[in-house]
Amino acid sequence: MASHAGGVQTGVAPGHAHRAVSGWLVFAAVMMIFSGLMNLLQGISAIRTDRVFLVTQSYIFQFDLAGWGWVHFGVGIALLLSGFAVFTGAMWARVTGVVLAGLALIANFLWLPYYPVWATVLLIIDALVIWSLCAGPSRGGAGGRGEMGGRSETGRGEMGGRGETGRTA
Repeated sequence: MASHAGGVQTGVAPGHAHRAVSGWLVFAAVMMIFSGLMNLLQGISAIRTDRVFLVTQSYIFQFDLAGWGWVHFGVGIALLLSGFAVFTGAMWARVTGVVLAGLALIANFLWLPYYPVWATVLLIIDALVIWSLCAGPSRGGAGGRGEMGGRSETGRGEMGGRGETGRTA
């Protein structure tokens, strides 16, 4: 029983590396949506100046609490939308996700004095998102070269970038 009719599958062992790699993109997308929602809610709480946050007096990156709220609100919306885009698997969505997760990581690091535990949780999530987006389909399983590292799609081994052409010595 064939898995696909007449098609030649290149570079991936049937049912092996592709499943694990797409799982990392799904993980990244779900975590981006979660992080986006949490940043969005954190931003709304800060804009409303809830008494949930610790306001320090001598912090070098001190903004008005509402200012930090708008930063987290914007980062949250961008992460949320980018998380849905990562489900498409497009390279632009992955690159955008890495950039936005990096910005969220910086924003949450600067947010540490206001809400230390939650900022630390979001720092870890953002770091995992960056890692999982960078470990996407192009780096999965057997490195995108099939089951045996140096095989081309015709099945002949490659030596130094030159295929075996049958030359005699």
